[in-house]
Amino acid sequence: MKPIRISLIIPFILCAQALAESSVWKAEKEGSILYLGGTCHLLRASDFPLPPEFETAYRAADSLIFETDIGKMKDPDFQMQLMTQATYTDGSTLADHLSAPVYNKLNQYCSEQQIPLAMLSTFKPSLVGIFILTTELSKLGVTQEGADHFLYAKAKSENKTVRGLETLQQQLQFIVNMGKGKEDAMILQMLDDVHTIKQDYEEIVGAWKSGNTNSLNQLMNLKIKETYPEIYKELIVDRNHNWFPVIDACQKTPETEFILVGAAHLVGPDSLIEMLKKSGYTVEKL
Repeated sequence: MKPIRISLIIPFILCAQALAESSVWKAEKEGSILYLGGTCHLLRASDFPLPPEFETAYRAADSLIFETDIGKMKDPDFQMQLMTQATYTDGSTLADHLSAPVYNKLNQYCSEQQIPLAMLSTFKPSLVGIFILTTELSKLGVTQEGADHFLYAKAKSENKTVRGLETLQQQLQFIVNMGKGKEDAMILQMLDDVHTIKQDYEEIVGAWKSGNTNSLNQLMNLKIKETYPEIYKELIVDRNHNWFPVIDACQKTPETEFILVGAAHLVGPDSLIEMLKKSGYTVEKL
């Protein structure tokens, strides 16, 4: 079985300056305008302020649309649901779902980081993987919520309308089921990725800041598409097709919408940007 690179499974979490482009697009059809912004969900304090194109689109918009209602993700009820569904309730533990060599390697990592493995013993590998990722990112100063969270808070404070493209339950199921059936490969590759996470993160954020769509597509989409086409279809293609009718319907509203999704959804041949172009929109970068 091929190991699964966690940076390929959840590229929206890891979202060099090049050409002076941007990760914000303006789409127009029949006189109606909407904006789309590609985001990184976790950033460093040094990554703020956001590229100015985000502020330009924000000011032009009447409402903002995110992947989900990210404000409610902090709700205690949602956090309880996440913990409940990401925890084994059948009496088994993490050790029962990983092979002995992988479990031992995880134990070694936890010992080196002074993390009691017992603290993670009832969690499913998806949550353990996210825990390792956020632990390593915090060492790089990646402690700030990203562009979408920042603009969500800004919109709420200024009484702009906000809504989501998918439900919290859909997001919850994605998190809980990540790597299901490939638990060993997921944890093993996550532990290997620890050694390159600094370079991976800086390359992705650098490409995002500069709007280098070719690099973003290479870093976030092409590797997973070539190596794990079924995961690419689930993460990018299927979700883009689910979201597109909602986005297209914005063309018929009197409001101007600013749609903010992970940058991987806006680059490459299967992107929302290409779908808009094929549907008759004129699309240009800000």
